[in-house]
Amino acid sequence: MFKLLQGTLSTYTGIVAEPVYGREAFHPITDTVKDKQPFREATTKDLEWLQPPSTNVETQTFYFICDKSGYLGFFQVIHSVVVGNVYTTAQFTFRIFNKLKKDEAVWTSTHLEDFMIKGNNFYAQNFAIELNEDGNSYTFKSAVNPESVVDLTVTKEAPGVIIGENGFSYYGTDTKNPWGSMRHVFWPRNDVKGTIKLGEKEIDIEGKAMYVMALQGMKPHHAASTWNFLNYQGPHYSAVQMEFTTPNSYAKTKVSIGILVKDDKIIAATVDNNAIHKDSEPDKDVGWPVPKEIDYDFAGYTADSTDEAIQNKTAKVVKASLKGRLDTLVLRVDVMGEIPGFVKSLAGVVAGTKPYIYQWINPYHFEIEHDGEVSKEEGSCWSEATFISE
Repeated sequence: MFKLLQGTLSTYTGIVAEPVYGREAFHPITDTVKDKQPFREATTKDLEWLQPPSTNVETQTFYFICDKSGYLGFFQVIHSVVVGNVYTTAQFTFRIFNKLKKDEAVWTSTHLEDFMIKGNNFYAQNFAIELNEDGNSYTFKSAVNPESVVDLTVTKEAPGVIIGENGFSYYGTDTKNPWGSMRHVFWPRNDVKGTIKLGEKEIDIEGKAMYVMALQGMKPHHAASTWNFLNYQGPHYSAVQMEFTTPNSYAKTKVSIGILVKDDKIIAATVDNNAIHKDSEPDKDVGWPVPKEIDYDFAGYTADSTDEAIQNKTAKVVKASLKGRLDTLVLRVDVMGEIPGFVKSLAGVVAGTKPYIYQWINPYHFEIEHDGEVSKEEGSCWSEATFISE
């Protein structure tokens, strides 16, 4: 997911490739929910900023899609901590694109001053993200950059989702004392409403949004070698798929989390998913095999399935797929080109690390099978593929 750009400031604390620890040194959250109902509803407590004492990156990211006006993109706060050098920073990143007018696009990344965290909320000069008292909506206001002034409210339509007991995957030989971690909490289907001002132009925003709060408690190139991310929003259905594959140090282990929603209900959370790259061609500048199509498959059990029913194989099965072409590239990010020179000079010596993020928005065909019925619809799909290391 856009996490490598979020985490690059921490790379200069670990510029050497890691030894090969093997699969036994990685403990994905998906292992803890094998043959169980994999999710629970996320609470307000789950959405608090954790602020661990180790090197980490915490983020709040809101992806929005407004089908009527054609606008889509994301707005995000990034909080990075590097313990070795006692370095803490915060950044507001923003992207807007119009799929109907493809030359209308803005990208900004702005340093935040005097930032402060209070429970669920994040504040800085001319910047605030607040979870409302009822726990069902966020207000996001940023006036730190005149090219991207944001005043939006994101209201939960379907419940939040967290996988397992706490959402954490751990790196290390002892899960009670891990040397790294990864965690995600999702609001998969939300309404978004408000305004975005791009210089002198003000845009009314009304559509659907997906929200994810993430923690990456280690150096990004040590945590993952590739990422795939999907945010589909349709007339009635939403689908989220987040997948990362660890580097060789942790046996190239894949972790995949999927969420399927219909209107205001979670249909299923799934951990048996695939993001299949098709018709790939090398990026001529860096050589990464960039797909022209990604098929996304989901497989799991209905949200009301009990552990006992899953183990007895009497639970109701859910399968879903999304298919479409990646014809509209929204953003191609050379991560090393986006970070400060002093970081680049150090991070660049990591053998085989040449991180690039590719983001697309395209119409996709969604199909789901559950309760003996097959449902289909067409919607908008935000896709990301991130390549970090060989």
